[in-house]
Amino acid sequence: MSTRWLFADQLGPHFLDDPGQRVLLVESKAVFRRRVFHRQKAHLVLSALRHRAQDPGVELVRAETYTEGVRQPVTVCHPTSRAARGLVRRMPGVEMLPPRGFVTSPQDFVTWAHGRNRLRLEDFYRHARQRHGVLMDGGEPAGGRWNLDSDNREPPPRGARRLGAPQPPPIVEDEIDAGVRAELDRWQHDDGIVFVGNDGPRLFPVTRREALDRLRHFVDHRLPMFGPHEDAMLAGDPWMAHSMLSPAINLGLLDPMEVIEEAERAYRCGAAPLAGVEGFIRQILGWRDFVWHLYWYFEPRYRASNELRAGADLPKWFADLDADAVGARCLSDVLAGVRDRGWVHHIPRLMVLGNYAMQRGWRPGAVADWFHRCFVDGYEWVMTANVVGMSQYADGGRMSSKPYAAGGAYVHRMSDYCGGCRYDPKVRAGADACPYTAGYWSFLARHERDLSGNHRMAQPLRGLRRLSDLEALLEQERARGSHAP
Repeated sequence: MSTRWLFADQLGPHFLDDPGQRVLLVESKAVFRRRVFHRQKAHLVLSALRHRAQDPGVELVRAETYTEGVRQPVTVCHPTSRAARGLVRRMPGVEMLPPRGFVTSPQDFVTWAHGRNRLRLEDFYRHARQRHGVLMDGGEPAGGRWNLDSDNREPPPRGARRLGAPQPPPIVEDEIDAGVRAELDRWQHDDGIVFVGNDGPRLFPVTRREALDRLRHFVDHRLPMFGPHEDAMLAGDPWMAHSMLSPAINLGLLDPMEVIEEAERAYRCGAAPLAGVEGFIRQILGWRDFVWHLYWYFEPRYRASNELRAGADLPKWFADLDADAVGARCLSDVLAGVRDRGWVHHIPRLMVLGNYAMQRGWRPGAVADWFHRCFVDGYEWVMTANVVGMSQYADGGRMSSKPYAAGGAYVHRMSDYCGGCRYDPKVRAGADACPYTAGYWSFLARHERDLSGNHRMAQPLRGLRRLSDLEALLEQERARGSHAP
């Protein structure tokens, strides 16, 4: 049996043909020279590789490049980026196999997508549930409804500082983590390799055992609380009841289908409510697979999409994760979460970070690259459609039906951030004007013509035309420019 070369996001047993298959791992230093990654992301990847190298039959080669590290005939599963796929195709003696680590096959997705005028998550998700028999009772969806989102959009409990979900098993660092931390220090001091974000204790799994422990704990203790408040935010509880499994799944430590099966088992035995289980499975079987397939299905130049002509550079305070420079409480806290943990859940990503970037007209490709580099679960395939298409609406609606733009009222309803903030979410102009409320109207004014044909934007655009202080608001936002709010 041939040696299997595993990339650092292919570390689980489902990437092998046999448990005893010999494995080659390559730790490429050039990867960390090319981009300024979050320090904790670099630590997670290197620690995962080095822990996997402790297993029998595994060889770890440390090299400047992958080409230097692969010096024998190997097979490798289809990589997760176009650049890596191109590299594999150019390397002699390397046989590329079909992709693993996702549920729906590329051919199934292409067959489903062919001839459709639009590609929408909801349509794909229903297809995937039927195709793979997930949460199905005969030919009907469990509970009689495909989509239970309406049950999963509650604001945080009134007056709560924390949701109260049991904390997951803590990560205990070992000598491998100590060695990784010391080496990253040397890279910074001696090799000029630059990172962003704070170093810190490792928060996410790097071994199969750690990942399984987290999965079981989530299903048994957190999944029952997950659904109702999955879109809510609390300043004192960044984890809420979220699984925090995306880094482990994206490192390949967990097979997404085993995660889905564990969640469905909890519903079937009455341990977790259907709405929360459906919402969680939608994230993996639906959204995760959907953005993976869109990365390959859309043309390579999709990443450069910029239908709204957003041309501003990311300001330094944002690029450097300088949360202390920000006065808006929601943005400061979320940016600090990225700085200190390399992770915040999906609503801060979309409605605080992405929403602000879209309102300010930052270049979509730069925003996607920032998410890729600064999140521990960020990869090019993850962030391309997620950020360019959904968050920034830069593809003009090819995979999302409207821009995810919102003012301070949304943040006020779904979080406790507005209490104690220097800005008032109800005020759009003046010293107390919320930058999200002002930014929302400024965004609509800037793109009124672009959005006029979108029926989902008709009501907001009618509201824009009724504003009596629009000129003052626009002048205020021009003056704000790239300054931290």
